[in-house]
Parts: sequence; structure tokens; C-alpha cells
Amino acid sequence: MRIALDAMGGDLAPQSTVRGALEAVRENPTLEVVLIGNETAIREHLPGSVPSGIEIHHAAEVIAADDEPVKAVRRKKDSSLVVTVEMARSLQVDAAISAGNTGALMAAGLLITGRMKGIERPALAALIPNLQGKVTLLLDVGANMDAKPLHLKQYAIMGSLYVEKVLGYERPTVGLLNVGTEEAKGNELCKAAYTLLKQSGNIRFIGNIEARELMCGPCDVLVCDGFVGNVALKALEGAASTILSLLKREMTSNLLNKAAAAILKPSLSQFKDRMDYAEYGGAPLLGLRRPVIKAHGSSDERAIKNAVLVAAKFAAQDVNGWIEKELETEPQTESE
Repeated sequence: MRIALDAMGGDLAPQSTVRGALEAVRENPTLEVVLIGNETAIREHLPGSVPSGIEIHHAAEVIAADDEPVKAVRRKKDSSLVVTVEMARSLQVDAAISAGNTGALMAAGLLITGRMKGIERPALAALIPNLQGKVTLLLDVGANMDAKPLHLKQYAIMGSLYVEKVLGYERPTVGLLNVGTEEAKGNELCKAAYTLLKQSGNIRFIGNIEARELMCGPCDVLVCDGFVGNVALKALEGAASTILSLLKREMTSNLLNKAAAAILKPSLSQFKDRMDYAEYGGAPLLGLRRPVIKAHGSSDERAIKNAVLVAAKFAAQDVNGWIEKELETEPQTESE
């Protein structure tokens, strides 16, 4: 299994990407990771010679976080991100990973690999930890700001197959993110999507889910349009960061609280780990012809390692093949 990794993508690259790749091949010796980027910079973080399971592919350019996505993809042909996706398209590798510019990765996926047959709009997914000790796959979280009911149904099918094949969830449930739980709630998109999801024979639809229930884990897959999903994701990230900051401030405000914090340290560390994106590695761009994983921009080496392992499972389980088979049995009409 060969995985292409954008070694220059992310806030902590290339140190985090190189070290994460090394950890991944140590944990799974059957993997080969192709590190794509400035060869000199990559070699600085390798232990001497290039170890077994690691390959370097030089790419001279880098797409920055503030670059305009489509222009950058078209103009920076020799950027680490573009070359990473191109290697996946040309079947030189089984999957591609980047912690770089999200918009550029999505643009590269669409322009270079293209959409899967039958998929109108690819979706960017996010893994949200919940109280059930699992994660909820939320999609779309920003690939497409506007959506049709058919798109949400396709998101549900793709998301269900991903959590089943990659995360190992049996008979995953699907919810529709909405402002109320009643069937008639929401805007026209939600009302129409509810009907399609309810009628679909390929998913286990359980109805509308309100945003306040998201981290309670009422469903395994939660679908919405990209605008709503991105707002929900940013709100969750902000709330989690604020809570952790306030908790740290209170726990260090006086000697008594510091003593309590010392006693609670194991439990607090466990809580932090459950909320840490590094545990889950990366999120898939579903609906593209080749497996592409978006790692968090602030990914450390542990997050990169997990992203490599997730990408390998994504490819090994042939999630795209399963999606195509499922779509063949699911009627698609213009009215949707």
C-alpha cells in the first residue's frame, strides 16, 4: 500500500509530516509513504539515510494557506499538494494526504482526479467526538456552500459507507442537521431532503437532529449543506477551545485548585485526548475518484501518523468502489 503525503502542508511541516510518516511505517511495515516536497527540507528530519518504507519525491513549490485555491492549483503545478494529488490520479499511489490549504486540496481533487461516476458534488467530512465514545461523521463542512436535496442524499450514502468500512460501525445511522426534530421543520432544502432520505433504501435514516445534540452521538452520520456544516464545525471548535482554556485557568487559579487538578490529571488528560483531532488523523474528501484525506492544518506527528493509517484503510477497503455500487441501486432524478 503506497500513500502520497504532502510533506510541506500544515503549520508544523515538514517536521510533523516526516516524523508522522516514519511512525506510520514503523507501526505498519507493509506501508510505503511517498514524501512529496522540498527534498533538502525533508532530509533534514530523516535519521540519516532514507529508511525502508519511505520515498522522497521532490516538488519545488508550496501552496500557502492564504493562496487562492483554484489559481494556486492551476499555476503551481510543481507544488507539493498538486503533485500529491496527481500521483493518486495516475495510480502511482493508493491514496493522497495533505494538511495544507483545504480549498486548494478540494480544488485539486476536483480538477485533477475528478468526481466519481454518479456523484454531483463531493463533500468534505469532519469527525466529531461524541459522548458515546465514538465519532460522528459530519458532512458537508465546506466543500459546497449550496446544496440540493439529491446532494444531501448522496452525502448520506457516502458517509454511511465510509464509517462502515473505515471506522467499522455496523449498520450506521444517518441524521439530518436541522432546527427541530419534527419532519416539517426547516427550510425547503431540509424538508425536501428529509423526504429523500426517508425513502432511500440504502441508509438507516433516523430523522432530524438539532445542533445541540451533535456531540451526544445520536447518529453515526450527520448531513447538511456546506454552509451550515462549516458554521457548526467552527462553532464546535471554538466552544471546545474556550472550555479547555477556561478549565485550565480555573485549575491553576489557586493552590487548592492546583491540588485538585493534580488529582484529576489522569481524567483530564483522557478528556483532552478524546477531544483531540490528532486521535482521528484526518477527514475524507468523499466523492472524488481517488481516496484523498485532509489532515488538520495544525497536525502534529501523531495526527499525521493516524492520517496515513486512515488513508491506507480508506484505499484497502475500496470505499469508492462500494459507493459506486450503492449508487447504481439508488434512483437519481433531476427533480431531486
